[in-house]
Amino acid sequence: MSESNNREDLRVLLLGGRGAVGAVVRRELEVDGHLVTTTSRAASADVRLDLREVLAALRDLAAGHDVVVNASGVERAELGTAIGPTPLVDISASGAYLDALRATAAGPIVLGAGLAPGLSTILTAALDSRPGDDLDVLVMLGAGEKHGPAAVAWTVGLIGTDVHRPPEGGKVRNLGETRRATGPDGHGRRYLRADFPDHVLLDNRPGHIRSYLTLSSAPMTAALGLIGRVPALRGTLTWAPPLGSDAWHVIAENRRTGERREASGTGQSDATGRLTALAAIRAATELHGAKRIVTMADLVSLDDALSVLR
Repeated sequence: MSESNNREDLRVLLLGGRGAVGAVVRRELEVDGHLVTTTSRAASADVRLDLREVLAALRDLAAGHDVVVNASGVERAELGTAIGPTPLVDISASGAYLDALRATAAGPIVLGAGLAPGLSTILTAALDSRPGDDLDVLVMLGAGEKHGPAAVAWTVGLIGTDVHRPPEGGKVRNLGETRRATGPDGHGRRYLRADFPDHVLLDNRPGHIRSYLTLSSAPMTAALGLIGRVPALRGTLTWAPPLGSDAWHVIAENRRTGERREASGTGQSDATGRLTALAAIRAATELHGAKRIVTMADLVSLDDALSVLR
Protein backbone atom coordinates (compact mmCIF):
# COMPACT_ATOMS: atom_id res chain seq x y z
CA MET A 1 0.00 0.00 0.00
CA SER A 2 1.35 3.43 -0.86
CA GLU A 3 -1.07 5.74 0.95
CA SER A 4 0.57 9.12 1.32
CA ASN A 5 -0.21 11.09 4.47
CA ASN A 6 0.98 14.11 6.39
CA ARG A 7 2.07 12.18 9.47
CA GLU A 8 4.94 9.77 9.31
CA ASP A 9 5.42 6.85 11.66
CA LEU A 10 1.88 6.59 12.95
CA ARG A 11 1.53 4.45 16.06
CA VAL A 12 -1.10 1.78 15.49
CA LEU A 13 -2.48 -0.53 18.18
CA LEU A 14 -3.64 -3.68 16.40
CA LEU A 15 -6.01 -5.90 18.38
CA GLY A 16 -5.70 -9.36 16.89
CA GLY A 17 -2.57 -9.06 14.81
CA ARG A 18 -2.06 -12.79 14.29
CA GLY A 19 -5.24 -13.63 12.37
CA ALA A 20 -5.78 -13.88 8.62
CA VAL A 21 -6.78 -10.22 8.31
CA GLY A 22 -4.69 -8.81 11.15
CA ALA A 23 -1.47 -10.14 9.64
CA VAL A 24 -2.20 -8.28 6.40
CA VAL A 25 -3.05 -5.07 8.25
CA ARG A 26 0.27 -5.23 10.06
CA ARG A 27 2.19 -5.96 6.86
CA GLU A 28 0.63 -3.07 4.96
CA LEU A 29 1.15 -0.54 7.75
CA GLU A 30 4.74 -1.56 8.39
CA VAL A 31 5.55 -1.41 4.68
CA ASP A 32 4.39 2.21 4.80
CA GLY A 33 6.72 2.87 7.73
CA HIS A 34 4.20 2.94 10.56
CA LEU A 35 4.79 1.46 14.02
CA VAL A 36 2.43 -1.40 14.86
CA THR A 37 1.85 -2.84 18.34
CA THR A 38 0.00 -6.16 18.23
CA THR A 39 -2.08 -7.62 21.03
CA SER A 40 -3.52 -11.08 21.54
CA ARG A 41 -3.89 -13.74 24.20
CA ALA A 42 -0.74 -15.42 22.88
CA ALA A 43 2.62 -14.75 24.51
CA SER A 44 4.14 -14.03 21.09
CA ALA A 45 2.20 -10.76 20.75
CA ASP A 46 3.86 -7.42 21.51
CA VAL A 47 1.35 -7.01 24.34
CA ARG A 48 -0.52 -9.92 25.87
CA LEU A 49 -4.16 -8.88 26.24
CA ASP A 50 -7.37 -10.89 26.46
CA LEU A 51 -10.25 -8.77 25.19
CA ARG A 52 -12.75 -11.17 26.74
CA GLU A 53 -11.62 -10.12 30.22
CA VAL A 54 -11.50 -6.76 32.03
CA LEU A 55 -10.68 -3.92 29.61
CA ALA A 56 -9.22 -1.49 32.16
CA ALA A 57 -5.70 -1.70 30.71
CA LEU A 58 -6.88 -0.92 27.20
CA ARG A 59 -7.51 2.80 27.70
CA ASP A 60 -3.93 3.58 28.76
CA LEU A 61 -2.57 1.34 26.03
CA ALA A 62 -4.73 3.07 23.41
CA ALA A 63 -3.70 6.52 24.65
CA GLY A 64 -0.13 5.81 23.56
CA HIS A 65 -1.21 5.24 19.94
CA ASP A 66 -2.69 7.29 17.12
CA VAL A 67 -5.33 4.73 16.17
CA VAL A 68 -6.67 1.35 17.34
CA VAL A 69 -7.69 -1.37 14.88
CA ASN A 70 -9.93 -4.18 16.12
CA ALA A 71 -9.21 -7.21 13.93
CA SER A 72 -9.57 -9.65 16.82
CA GLY A 73 -13.04 -10.95 16.07
CA VAL A 74 -14.06 -10.04 19.63
CA GLU A 75 -17.31 -8.07 19.59
CA ARG A 76 -17.80 -6.19 22.85
CA ALA A 77 -19.62 -2.88 22.69
CA GLU A 78 -17.64 -1.77 25.75
CA LEU A 79 -14.63 -1.36 23.47
CA GLY A 80 -16.12 1.95 22.33
CA THR A 81 -15.84 3.27 25.87
CA ALA A 82 -12.67 1.45 26.95
CA ILE A 83 -10.54 2.84 24.13
CA GLY A 84 -11.44 6.41 25.04
CA PRO A 85 -10.72 9.29 22.64
CA THR A 86 -8.28 7.38 20.41
CA PRO A 87 -9.83 6.65 16.98
CA LEU A 88 -11.04 3.05 16.60
CA VAL A 89 -11.35 1.12 13.33
CA ASP A 90 -13.49 -2.02 13.64
CA ILE A 91 -13.72 -4.66 10.91
CA SER A 92 -16.80 -6.46 12.25
CA ALA A 93 -19.57 -7.46 9.84
CA SER A 94 -22.20 -7.76 12.60
CA GLY A 95 -24.91 -5.12 12.36
CA ALA A 96 -26.13 -5.67 15.92
CA TYR A 97 -22.61 -5.22 17.31
CA LEU A 98 -21.86 -2.15 15.18
CA ASP A 99 -25.16 -0.62 16.30
CA ALA A 100 -24.18 -1.17 19.94
CA LEU A 101 -20.63 0.08 19.37
CA ARG A 102 -21.98 3.27 17.84
CA ALA A 103 -24.06 3.84 20.98
CA THR A 104 -21.17 3.39 23.42
CA ALA A 105 -18.51 5.37 21.55
CA ALA A 106 -16.38 7.69 23.67
CA GLY A 107 -14.28 8.78 20.69
CA PRO A 108 -14.19 8.59 16.89
CA ILE A 109 -14.98 5.22 15.32
CA VAL A 110 -14.86 3.82 11.80
CA LEU A 111 -17.64 1.23 11.68
CA GLY A 112 -17.20 -1.74 9.37
CA ALA A 113 -13.84 -1.36 7.65
CA GLY A 114 -12.78 -3.99 5.11
CA LEU A 115 -14.51 -5.71 2.22
CA ALA A 116 -18.12 -6.20 3.32
CA PRO A 117 -18.83 -3.92 5.00
CA GLY A 118 -16.28 -1.35 3.94
CA LEU A 119 -15.84 -1.59 0.19
CA SER A 120 -19.50 -2.60 -0.07
CA THR A 121 -20.42 0.53 1.91
CA ILE A 122 -18.41 2.74 -0.45
CA LEU A 123 -19.97 1.13 -3.53
CA THR A 124 -23.51 1.47 -2.15
CA ALA A 125 -23.00 5.08 -1.08
CA ALA A 126 -21.82 5.87 -4.62
CA LEU A 127 -25.23 4.94 -6.07
CA ASP A 128 -27.76 7.64 -6.88
CA SER A 129 -30.95 6.81 -5.00
CA ARG A 130 -34.20 8.31 -3.82
CA PRO A 131 -36.73 7.30 -1.15
CA GLY A 132 -38.36 3.97 -1.97
CA ASP A 133 -35.52 2.66 -4.13
CA ASP A 134 -34.38 -0.93 -3.58
CA LEU A 135 -30.59 -1.20 -3.39
CA ASP A 136 -28.97 -4.64 -3.55
CA VAL A 137 -25.53 -5.45 -2.15
CA LEU A 138 -24.33 -8.72 -3.70
CA VAL A 139 -21.23 -10.26 -2.13
CA MET A 140 -19.31 -13.30 -3.38
CA LEU A 141 -16.71 -14.82 -1.09
CA GLY A 142 -14.12 -17.38 -2.13
CA ALA A 143 -15.14 -20.87 -1.01
CA GLY A 144 -11.59 -22.05 -1.71
CA GLU A 145 -9.94 -19.59 0.68
CA LYS A 146 -9.04 -20.70 4.20
CA HIS A 147 -10.86 -18.12 6.27
CA GLY A 148 -10.04 -17.05 9.80
CA PRO A 149 -12.10 -18.16 12.83
CA ALA A 150 -14.02 -14.87 13.00
CA ALA A 151 -15.17 -15.15 9.37
CA VAL A 152 -16.27 -18.75 9.89
CA ALA A 153 -18.08 -17.79 13.11
CA TRP A 154 -19.91 -14.97 11.32
CA THR A 155 -21.13 -17.36 8.61
CA VAL A 156 -22.21 -19.97 11.17
CA GLY A 157 -23.99 -17.17 13.02
CA LEU A 158 -26.29 -16.63 10.04
CA ILE A 159 -27.81 -20.09 10.44
CA GLY A 160 -31.24 -19.99 12.01
CA THR A 161 -31.07 -16.26 12.79
CA ASP A 162 -32.77 -13.12 11.51
CA VAL A 163 -31.36 -10.05 9.78
CA HIS A 164 -30.71 -7.27 12.29
CA ARG A 165 -33.07 -4.33 11.72
CA PRO A 166 -34.13 -5.31 8.18
CA PRO A 167 -35.19 -2.30 6.10
CA GLU A 168 -38.57 -3.85 5.28
CA GLY A 169 -39.39 -4.37 8.98
CA GLY A 170 -40.60 -7.53 10.67
CA LYS A 171 -38.53 -10.70 10.74
CA VAL A 172 -36.33 -11.68 7.81
CA ARG A 173 -34.52 -15.01 8.09
CA ASN A 174 -30.91 -15.17 6.95
CA LEU A 175 -30.24 -17.37 3.89
CA GLY A 176 -33.96 -17.54 3.09
CA GLU A 177 -34.69 -15.06 0.30
CA THR A 178 -32.69 -15.54 -2.90
CA ARG A 179 -31.78 -13.42 -5.90
CA ARG A 180 -30.14 -14.29 -9.19
CA ALA A 181 -27.64 -11.90 -10.71
CA THR A 182 -24.69 -11.82 -13.06
CA GLY A 183 -21.28 -11.20 -11.52
CA PRO A 184 -18.40 -9.11 -12.91
CA ASP A 185 -17.08 -12.30 -14.56
CA GLY A 186 -20.27 -12.70 -16.60
CA HIS A 187 -21.48 -15.77 -14.70
CA GLY A 188 -25.00 -15.91 -13.30
CA ARG A 189 -25.25 -16.92 -9.64
CA ARG A 190 -27.74 -17.46 -6.87
CA TYR A 191 -27.31 -15.11 -3.91
CA LEU A 192 -28.76 -15.73 -0.44
CA ARG A 193 -30.09 -12.98 1.84
CA ALA A 194 -27.46 -12.31 4.49
CA ASP A 195 -26.94 -9.95 7.40
CA PHE A 196 -24.15 -7.77 6.04
CA PRO A 197 -24.72 -4.44 7.83
CA ASP A 198 -24.75 -1.78 5.11
CA HIS A 199 -28.45 -1.11 5.75
CA VAL A 200 -27.44 -0.22 9.32
CA LEU A 201 -24.34 1.78 8.42
CA LEU A 202 -26.11 3.76 5.68
CA ASP A 203 -29.47 4.13 7.42
CA ASN A 204 -29.45 7.88 6.73
CA ARG A 205 -29.43 7.40 2.95
CA PRO A 206 -32.58 7.12 0.80
CA GLY A 207 -33.59 3.65 -0.29
CA HIS A 208 -33.89 0.16 1.19
CA ILE A 209 -30.57 -1.72 1.28
CA ARG A 210 -30.63 -5.51 1.23
CA SER A 211 -27.52 -7.67 1.24
CA TYR A 212 -26.98 -11.11 -0.29
CA LEU A 213 -24.19 -13.69 -0.16
CA THR A 214 -22.93 -16.27 -2.62
CA LEU A 215 -19.81 -18.42 -2.67
CA SER A 216 -17.41 -18.96 -5.56
CA SER A 217 -18.52 -22.61 -5.59
CA ALA A 218 -22.15 -23.13 -6.68
CA PRO A 219 -22.40 -26.47 -4.79
CA MET A 220 -21.16 -24.77 -1.62
CA THR A 221 -23.75 -22.01 -2.06
CA ALA A 222 -26.46 -24.65 -2.46
CA ALA A 223 -25.20 -26.40 0.67
CA LEU A 224 -25.27 -23.12 2.60
CA GLY A 225 -28.86 -22.56 1.53
CA LEU A 226 -29.77 -26.08 2.67
CA ILE A 227 -28.11 -25.57 6.05
CA GLY A 228 -30.04 -22.32 6.38
CA ARG A 229 -33.25 -24.33 6.10
CA VAL A 230 -31.99 -27.10 8.40
CA PRO A 231 -30.06 -25.32 11.20
CA ALA A 232 -29.15 -28.63 12.85
CA LEU A 233 -26.54 -29.03 10.09
CA ARG A 234 -24.67 -25.84 11.02
CA GLY A 235 -21.75 -27.79 12.48
CA THR A 236 -20.74 -28.95 9.01
CA LEU A 237 -19.56 -25.41 8.20
CA THR A 238 -16.77 -25.60 10.77
CA TRP A 239 -15.12 -28.68 9.29
CA ALA A 240 -15.96 -28.45 5.58
CA PRO A 241 -12.71 -28.20 3.56
CA PRO A 242 -12.09 -25.23 1.22
CA LEU A 243 -13.67 -25.97 -2.16
CA GLY A 244 -13.44 -23.71 -5.19
CA SER A 245 -11.46 -20.55 -5.89
CA ASP A 246 -10.45 -17.61 -3.69
CA ALA A 247 -12.20 -15.11 -5.98
CA TRP A 248 -14.46 -12.46 -4.47
CA HIS A 249 -16.65 -9.68 -5.77
CA VAL A 250 -18.93 -6.98 -4.40
CA ILE A 251 -21.78 -5.43 -6.39
CA ALA A 252 -24.07 -2.56 -5.43
CA GLU A 253 -27.09 -2.06 -7.68
CA ASN A 254 -30.18 0.14 -7.77
CA ARG A 255 -33.07 -2.01 -8.98
CA ARG A 256 -35.07 0.97 -10.27
CA THR A 257 -32.37 2.64 -12.35
CA GLY A 258 -30.12 -0.32 -13.08
CA GLU A 259 -27.11 1.71 -11.92
CA ARG A 260 -24.40 -0.66 -10.76
CA ARG A 261 -21.04 -0.30 -9.04
CA GLU A 262 -18.77 -3.31 -8.61
CA ALA A 263 -15.32 -4.53 -7.67
CA SER A 264 -13.66 -7.94 -7.78
CA GLY A 265 -10.42 -9.67 -6.96
CA THR A 266 -8.86 -12.69 -5.27
CA GLY A 267 -8.04 -13.24 -1.62
CA GLN A 268 -10.75 -11.91 0.71
CA SER A 269 -8.48 -11.67 3.76
CA ASP A 270 -5.79 -9.81 1.82
CA ALA A 271 -8.32 -7.33 0.39
CA THR A 272 -9.90 -6.79 3.80
CA GLY A 273 -6.51 -6.19 5.38
CA ARG A 274 -5.43 -3.69 2.72
CA LEU A 275 -8.65 -1.71 3.04
CA THR A 276 -8.47 -1.77 6.84
CA ALA A 277 -4.91 -0.46 6.80
CA LEU A 278 -6.05 2.40 4.58
CA ALA A 279 -8.93 3.14 6.98
CA ALA A 280 -6.51 3.14 9.92
CA ILE A 281 -4.28 5.75 8.29
CA ARG A 282 -7.26 7.93 7.38
CA ALA A 283 -8.71 7.63 10.89
CA ALA A 284 -5.39 8.51 12.55
CA THR A 285 -4.87 11.57 10.37
CA GLU A 286 -8.44 12.87 10.00
CA LEU A 287 -10.45 11.88 13.08
CA HIS A 288 -8.25 12.89 16.02
CA GLY A 289 -9.96 15.31 18.39
CA ALA A 290 -13.48 14.86 17.01
CA LYS A 291 -16.11 12.41 18.24
CA ARG A 292 -17.24 11.34 14.79
CA ILE A 293 -18.88 8.01 14.06
CA VAL A 294 -18.19 7.27 10.40
CA THR A 295 -18.14 4.53 7.79
CA MET A 296 -15.56 3.77 5.14
CA ALA A 297 -17.70 5.79 2.72
CA ASP A 298 -17.06 8.91 4.81
CA LEU A 299 -13.27 8.49 4.74
CA VAL A 300 -12.33 6.76 1.50
CA SER A 301 -13.35 7.43 -2.10
CA LEU A 302 -14.14 4.57 -4.44
CA ASP A 303 -11.07 5.35 -6.53
CA ASP A 304 -8.81 5.28 -3.46
CA ALA A 305 -10.31 1.99 -2.27
CA LEU A 306 -9.82 0.34 -5.64
CA SER A 307 -6.26 1.64 -5.92
CA VAL A 308 -5.09 -0.23 -2.81
CA LEU A 309 -6.55 -3.46 -4.19
CA ARG A 310 -4.61 -3.34 -7.46
